[in-house]
Amino acid sequence: MSTLPGRSALTRSRGKAILTRGARLQRRAPAIQVVVLVALYLYGVATIPGLTSEFSIKAMLVLAALLGLAAAGQTFVVILGGIDFSIASYITGGAITFTTLTSLDHWSPLLAFVVLVAGAAALGAVTGFICHRFEVQPLVVTLGTGSMVLGVILVWTNGGVSGTVPTWLTNLSSPAGKTFGLGVPPVILIWALVGVVLALVLHRTVAGRHIYATGANIRAARLALVNTERVWTGVFAFSAASAAIAGVLLAGFSGGSSPTIGDPYLFEALTAVIVGGITVGGNGDYWYTTLGALILTVLTTILVSKGFDASVTQIVFGGLILVAVAGYGRDVKPANRV
Repeated sequence: MSTLPGRSALTRSRGKAILTRGARLQRRAPAIQVVVLVALYLYGVATIPGLTSEFSIKAMLVLAALLGLAAAGQTFVVILGGIDFSIASYITGGAITFTTLTSLDHWSPLLAFVVLVAGAAALGAVTGFICHRFEVQPLVVTLGTGSMVLGVILVWTNGGVSGTVPTWLTNLSSPAGKTFGLGVPPVILIWALVGVVLALVLHRTVAGRHIYATGANIRAARLALVNTERVWTGVFAFSAASAAIAGVLLAGFSGGSSPTIGDPYLFEALTAVIVGGITVGGNGDYWYTTLGALILTVLTTILVSKGFDASVTQIVFGGLILVAVAGYGRDVKPANRV
């Protein structure tokens, strides 16, 4: 005589099926992040007066854009299977170098920008080469190079940072900035354009496929004739250059530069990548980081409006990383994806 399964067993089975479908959906698209972002914003609208005003929305989008641009390189590095802790130093270096060269040394903005980006990319390339060739953890190497970059900048400026940023740069990064006379801050459009370009690079180019293959399984990538050394060198060069560019935009937003201007982004950029849903050596693309930046910006706005200080924000961000990593720990192991 057969025994029908009990109601509790059926409930558990249905629950597991729902979780399985949810996990599959999450691997295809950051569904959880979208729900969290919408929920946070609705909560903010319901509890914070003026959050739906035009200026508030522009301000949050500008802050999210700066964070998203600062985390662009970190996105590629994490997909590759590493972590870049030199981003904050390159942001600071970018802000100080551009301000000093254009304001005090009277360089043309274009020349200062080209020299800055080329120098940052060269240093980043060296970092990626060292990590790959000598199989050293990127965390260690990037901490060292980041410290060197910041030290060189402080020696060059004698520990004192002065000078002003051009008016056009302030307009680029200000919530009150306009694009061709329209009331849209240029940095938001720059962020959107960068997002489209990076998505195309990752999903529609050979270089993007090589990045995913190297991050998923570097041995398999080598067997597939992928030049993994070139991939590591290029990704870290991009990470350093993009961080330096973000530093220039941040200088425009802040109206100047300081030796600590990039410090908040050491932690926040990595948090945006992880909260967005990208795992180390895993799936995801820059749009995941975009969602992460928006989530952190809305969350920070809510916490500040409620009277919490920066220390509480750091605690919350740390908790978000723990929750995200705990969830990703149930995903397929990178070594088994290829």
